[in-house]
Amino acid sequence: QVSSKRGELPCKEKHVVLLSPLGKIQISGCEMGLHEIKLPRMSVLPSGAESSAACEVCEGAEEMTEPLQQCTAWLRAYFCEPATTGSLPVPAFHHPLLQRDSFTRQVLWTLLNDVKLGEAVSYKQLADLAGNSRAARAVGGAMRSNPIPIIIPCHRVILSSGETGNYGAGRPMKEWLLSHEKLQKEKAAQ
Repeated sequence: QVSSKRGELPCKEKHVVLLSPLGKIQISGCEMGLHEIKLPRMSVLPSGAESSAACEVCEGAEEMTEPLQQCTAWLRAYFCEPATTGSLPVPAFHHPLLQRDSFTRQVLWTLLNDVKLGEAVSYKQLADLAGNSRAARAVGGAMRSNPIPIIIPCHRVILSSGETGNYGAGRPMKEWLLSHEKLQKEKAAQ
């Protein structure tokens, strides 16, 4: 159970596991929104970013709240037809980090709203977009604490040099996500 602001009842956390081309993604949330998306750590890339491995809920389907249903639908679209994610609702978030007013929250919302599929920004560019051009290091901290990866696309934040940089689920995962999006963008442009 996660208790939110004082006076609010603790929410009932539900869990679901989505089998994706990247392995099992664990998602938790309640009636009010998503709490967390946990990606499997990777040391090697799955073969072929084109992998259209079935994207199915393999655990917890019977107790899915609306935010969990929206999240799994969004992730399924992301892996199978990324261009369609723009037309899907982004599930509500119910994680304390995304509730309180902070620079981290500002950075994560800016990233969600302004950096689109197939794009990438540097930590410094994202700091500029979020309103504090000198906060590139703080942007790195915000990326590390992002509770909703992929939907809040911290994998799209790269080093100014153009190198991918680190990623919580491992650099191969970040590289896979970026190349998956690039391939899909090129396909859509044809």
